[in-house]
Amino acid sequence: MSLLLEGWVSVLAALESQRRPIEAVYVQQGKDVRNLGRIERLAAQHTIPLQFVPAEEIDRHAAGTSHGGVLALAGERRFESLEALAQPGGWVAMLDGVEDPYNYGQAIRALYAAGAAGLVAPLRNWDTALNVVSRASAGASEHMPTARAEVGDALHFFKAHGYLCVATAKVPGSTPLYAADLRGPLFLLIGGERRGLNAAALALCDALVSIPYGREFRAELDVTSSTAALAFEVLRQRSGEGSKT
Repeated sequence: MSLLLEGWVSVLAALESQRRPIEAVYVQQGKDVRNLGRIERLAAQHTIPLQFVPAEEIDRHAAGTSHGGVLALAGERRFESLEALAQPGGWVAMLDGVEDPYNYGQAIRALYAAGAAGLVAPLRNWDTALNVVSRASAGASEHMPTARAEVGDALHFFKAHGYLCVATAKVPGSTPLYAADLRGPLFLLIGGERRGLNAAALALCDALVSIPYGREFRAELDVTSSTAALAFEVLRQRSGEGSKT
């Protein structure tokens, strides 16, 4: 089954990362497509057909009107092994229980920008919402090294490899995020805002952290906001001010 990528950001990310087969790239005739030269060079480098087609052909394939004149037909993603994500001193995150593909993509965007070495995805097939996830992540979902595993299997693996396994949970006794030491090898488990993480997963973790609020507020943060707060606190602790580039 062919999957659709829309927009130059998503198409370019897929061409650069080469984490999935690209069957063809379609560019709208006469359209000023950003980074077209790089898209053409990468397509040629990987012997991927690139065709200039009428606007009607683009619109026939596209799910919306914000494609910017470029589409790609792609295949299923090639996943990494858990072993490949276990880089010395690095940190890996897992998003579990996230249901909205837009939120999932936005959360990956924050993790990638903050320097996560990799992502563990649940066994759910997010490729069914590839276009939404890729665009919401600004292409980061295509670049991010990603493995697939059950939550329990991922926790057992990273604990066995000397990682501190930390989950987010706003429960009595959890450590405020800014008081937690997140500088060593770290596996960060983040739950969705609706279901959160189950008790069995929490019991396997070495520590539970919560994000402190600045005022009394009973609602939970959405997963995109909480992931960004968590990811950039990890970056802050590991690199001071972080990258200024």
